Amino acid sequence: MNNILKSLILLLLFSSNIFAQTRIIKGTITFNNSPVNHVQIRLKTQQITSYCDSLGNYTLVLNSFESVDIQFLHPEYSKQEIKINNLDDSIIQLNIELIRKATEIEEFVVTGTLKEVSRMNCTVPVEIYTPAFFKKNPTPTIFDALQNINGVRPQLNCNICNTGDIHINGLEGPYTMVLIDGMPIVSSLSTVYGLSGIPNSLVERIEIVKGPASSLFGSEAIGGIINIITKNPAKSPTLSFDFFTTSYHENNLDLGIKSNIKKKASVLTGINYFNYQNKVDKNHDNFTDVTLQDRISVFQKWNINRKDFKIFSVAGRFFYEDRWGGEMNWNKNFRGGDSIYGESIYTTRYELLTNYQLPTKEKIMLSFSFNKHDQNSRYGIVSYNALQKIVFAQLTWDKKIKRHDFLTGIAIRYTFYDDNTPSTQSGDSSNFVNLPSKTNLPGIFIQDEITVNEKQKLLVGFRTDLNSIHGLIYTPRIGYKININKKNILRINSGTGFRVVNLFTEDHASLTGARVIEIKSTLKPERSYNANVNYIKSIYTNNNSSIIIDATAFYTYFNNRIIGDYETDPNKIIYDNLNGYAISTGISTNVSISLPSNLKIIAGATYMDVSSNIQGIKQQQILSEKFTATWSVSYTIKPINLEINYTGNLYSPMRLPLLGELDPRSNYSPWWSIQNIQLIYTGFKRWEIYGGIKNLLNWTPNKNNPFIIARANDPFDKKVQFDTKGNAIATPENPNALTFDPTYVYGPNQGIRGFLGVRFKIN
Repeated sequence: MNNILKSLILLLLFSSNIFAQTRIIKGTITFNNSPVNHVQIRLKTQQITSYCDSLGNYTLVLNSFESVDIQFLHPEYSKQEIKINNLDDSIIQLNIELIRKATEIEEFVVTGTLKEVSRMNCTVPVEIYTPAFFKKNPTPTIFDALQNINGVRPQLNCNICNTGDIHINGLEGPYTMVLIDGMPIVSSLSTVYGLSGIPNSLVERIEIVKGPASSLFGSEAIGGIINIITKNPAKSPTLSFDFFTTSYHENNLDLGIKSNIKKKASVLTGINYFNYQNKVDKNHDNFTDVTLQDRISVFQKWNINRKDFKIFSVAGRFFYEDRWGGEMNWNKNFRGGDSIYGESIYTTRYELLTNYQLPTKEKIMLSFSFNKHDQNSRYGIVSYNALQKIVFAQLTWDKKIKRHDFLTGIAIRYTFYDDNTPSTQSGDSSNFVNLPSKTNLPGIFIQDEITVNEKQKLLVGFRTDLNSIHGLIYTPRIGYKININKKNILRINSGTGFRVVNLFTEDHASLTGARVIEIKSTLKPERSYNANVNYIKSIYTNNNSSIIIDATAFYTYFNNRIIGDYETDPNKIIYDNLNGYAISTGISTNVSISLPSNLKIIAGATYMDVSSNIQGIKQQQILSEKFTATWSVSYTIKPINLEINYTGNLYSPMRLPLLGELDPRSNYSPWWSIQNIQLIYTGFKRWEIYGGIKNLLNWTPNKNNPFIIARANDPFDKKVQFDTKGNAIATPENPNALTFDPTYVYGPNQGIRGFLGVRFKIN
């Protein structure tokens, strides 16, 4: 009956063609020789829209002999456009083979398993962020750019010098390992001082793994991984230029230059320069609201062309920064003195990293990195000078045997650290002896990714490290992935992590202000046990829209957790292994929506509980929010070549460190949000002009607080009276019994401002 009906319809169409001079275009739409349904067929010139049937068949009836442009649209596949100039035939057969669109799920990642696989096939959930995402809210550093990623928060740790770290799911920066091209370049001392100055022009993408990854990456990967993948010089633009300035007089330049050395090598050079020398004090406490900075970073990457096409790359970076904050009348003549307070930090870094694939039949990769970090700092009269050198080498062997995909490797990490604090001094108070810290950390690891069947994979891994101080440390992991179908993916992962703590290199609060540091006992390595469940669902609609939902539930349990105690004694920060346990648990969801109206929405929310439990008493961790949300809304007006971006974040209250019961500042932050808007004009061939407003709500932390920096009028505590135990006493001049304290900080102290920039690119 159906065949008879189709024949009648075709007969009628053919008959009408004779009298009305119509033409018929028909065919079948397939992918990999299988029919694709719900494909939209659109004729641009004649405003005709149709859809194919469930078997991929379509029919178009035209009332004109003119040439036509036909578009085939489907959210899962790349747009196909066919132009037909000859309409002499009454029936034209046009079959279409679609090409799968390179969606975010199908992009390639390396961080989860240390080998390049598509995100869809990776057993470990990995989030990917490209430069296009970060351009929606341009920033001078990668540190600032991460503020619009769900579950990731750049945390400022000082109101004066504005140094900070990166929180993942509520865990502090030292729990986050920052890699460049898979190697631990940014760690320990640079966790606080070296996150700035990575040129945005060199970033291909950023991959983020939330949860312990110690079985592959060792210590410091206890809370998560941020892997900055740099561009391949051979595929980079010949020249890229990006400059913007703000109404605060911040100036940022990113420059990328590619060159070829005959046919032997391709070289990519990236330069980042940032300068801010404008003293601002809008909260009228006589201290700079924003740290003044003068920073330059030069990065160069070489790809050596080999006859066998094996990998050989060498990269290096030089970084120098001069930053200071303090009283408005401070200058370098007062550096280290006790008359006018200032925090001045000089940072010099050298980095080298290389990857070399051995000339063997087996896939064996040798990686090497070296970095040297020299710190010269003054926090009022407190001097902090530190030198850190880290050498890292790793050899990995990637081998497939039937259903087993093995990766095994050996690694060694040597850390030299020396400073002028008690952490590297030994002896009695009258005869301190300088003893630099030297740590060897060799390790061996193996993982096996087993393909159970076409839809299921099982990942098992084990690592053991021999710490020269703490002995053997074991970190196993296990993961499972099932492709329920091509639109639904489920992942379950579990593992352990460890971290060897170095307080003075990781916790800036131990240096700033007037608090005294007390370490109650020999600190043991922290251990964690983690499990997470990740689910990705892709939804494609008939109107060419797509929705991708990425949800994760996570749980991490800590032994020997080290948390700075600000509350037992307001004059001290007391460090000790937790006499109890700590947890980080919650649920996180990301939603990506793409509509045919050129509207794109990326939104995420995380609810988490980061707390400690001591003798049955549960307490929320200081500076950890329970809820956070981020969003990015983009709309393109194609006729006028204009793109509009609206980005923002929202944070729930977090517990803050106070100086005692009389401290008038709020012990919890309010709900707060930073929102931005940007316009980009793309009507020029090689140029983009962009501008907008940052912090639309003009929010700063001093809202509803009498002050942010305690005793800003007496930063050296010259007028503070103390009792015999060293506690501040309430006096008429100091009724709240406060001492100087700039550690009450949870967000940027920079209000609303405009920005304007220009980009230029030659491919």
